[in-house]
Amino acid sequence: MVLTADAEFEQLARETFGSASELELRLLAGPLSRAVEAPEIEGGSVLIVDIESAAQDGRAMVALERLIARLNGASPVVVVVRSITEAVARLLIQIRVSDFLVKPVASIDLVRACAKATQTPAEKRPLEAEIYTFLPAAGGVGVTTLAIQTAMQLMKSGTRASAATCLVDLDFQQGACADYLDIEPRLDLNEIEPRPERLDRHLLEVMLSRHASGLSVIAAPNRPAEMRSFDPDMVTRLLDLVSTHFEYVVIDMPRTWFSWTDSVLLGTNKLYIVTEMTVPGLRHAKQLVTAIGERLGEGPKPKVIVNRFEQRLFDTGLRRADIEQALGGAFIGTIPNNYRLVREAIDRGVPLDEVKPGNNVSGALKKLISLSAAAPAGSEPVTQARSLAWTR
Repeated sequence: MVLTADAEFEQLARETFGSASELELRLLAGPLSRAVEAPEIEGGSVLIVDIESAAQDGRAMVALERLIARLNGASPVVVVVRSITEAVARLLIQIRVSDFLVKPVASIDLVRACAKATQTPAEKRPLEAEIYTFLPAAGGVGVTTLAIQTAMQLMKSGTRASAATCLVDLDFQQGACADYLDIEPRLDLNEIEPRPERLDRHLLEVMLSRHASGLSVIAAPNRPAEMRSFDPDMVTRLLDLVSTHFEYVVIDMPRTWFSWTDSVLLGTNKLYIVTEMTVPGLRHAKQLVTAIGERLGEGPKPKVIVNRFEQRLFDTGLRRADIEQALGGAFIGTIPNNYRLVREAIDRGVPLDEVKPGNNVSGALKKLISLSAAAPAGSEPVTQARSLAWTR
């Protein structure tokens, strides 16, 4: 199957594959954005995708991500681009395309790329995680508690008994995941920052922290007096490696926007903005939804969770109707305020359900996560799991 909007490349494909009796060539003309949902895109032994101006057209790359997610490993993908940059090359590698070629392309190179792609059976291609990212709209809104509880719930639902879920704390300055779980943070940033390529499965195991529940945690010791922006290569390399070894990855994001934040958010399957039930909190959440839409375009659509929600009879404060009016379609639901429960869980370093099984916070969060996971196809641009670093 060849997807192209370039008449010259279409002719090359016909000359290369059209005369071989043992091959069936299918051509789909037109832009990639239209072909993503085309039913005929499936079923090929190899899919060749011709992308024009990939370095400049972020929408084409988002469409490619959606296409690969839709195929879900059923067909290997060979990408052809007119020009290439280091960032685009790294992206293509990280999203697990089988190969990529730069125009002008010779027929023999196209044949070799397709032959190599078919040598790796689909069942042997690495599976990647479903990625849930929590982003605070303001400080102190409880994003870490919700991230931890989500990770605990996903861990119980995982199908890989030994490698279900990993919680990643990307707040390298003031992260609290390790403190909330009462475990030692083992991620040594000074060790991997100079040479991110050294980070492999073995080193990752050394830097993983394990909670008594079985949850794996990536967290670095706090550096409250250091305001550092780490190399995006290090962050994306770390997350890409994690995503290939766990079924679920839950990311606790810092409020500050770093050079690598766009990459992380673009590589996310489910993106949640956490805020509180105050006028400033709702305003900040609305502003963040708008900013993400402007920056990421067709990337994941953020959903807003209002934490510590309280609604009393005859209360003159904010009501749920006010929240719905302020946030519109981005609002997904609320989490009730249960300060005593959350405080005890943090002080003991245990999940909320260990303090009180069936508590209202866990129940509400589980419904929200299930509601988001059950969203109808097409409601979000990317619906399948993938790695983080491809989005650079």
